[in-house]
Amino acid sequence: MATMQIIYWSASGNTEAMALAIAEGAKSAGAAVEVKQVAEATVDDALQCDLLALGCPAMGDEVLEESEFDPFFTQLEPGLGGKKTALFGSYGWGDGQWMRDWQNRVDQAGAQLFRGEGLILNDAPDDSGLQRCRDFGAEFAAQ
Repeated sequence: MATMQIIYWSASGNTEAMALAIAEGAKSAGAAVEVKQVAEATVDDALQCDLLALGCPAMGDEVLEESEFDPFFTQLEPGLGGKKTALFGSYGWGDGQWMRDWQNRVDQAGAQLFRGEGLILNDAPDDSGLQRCRDFGAEFAAQ
């Protein structure tokens, strides 16, 4: 059974809803899943699991959240080589540049990026968006 850590930051609850739906999908595919807010997570947690899903919404000028999430990710980056990693988050403006920039960082760190791209949803996830998250989690867990 694969072990999965889902580590996220959420201000409005949109990315948290995505994290919980991804966890639901991953559990349905047989993974042992632990969901943590980034403030509760450690780099060791992230590196010791089989599968790592990271979630952060677009902030400011389409960047990762700067006070908690980006510092955590910066500490994590050097250890991502070969790690099966999935990215997800929500946005309310722009065109997803924050996710493309984040994907580039993950690629440069040598991680195995699930699907080659992150899952992004505009604003609060509706039923269709939550189903996309569940499917994303199940597919990621089935690797």
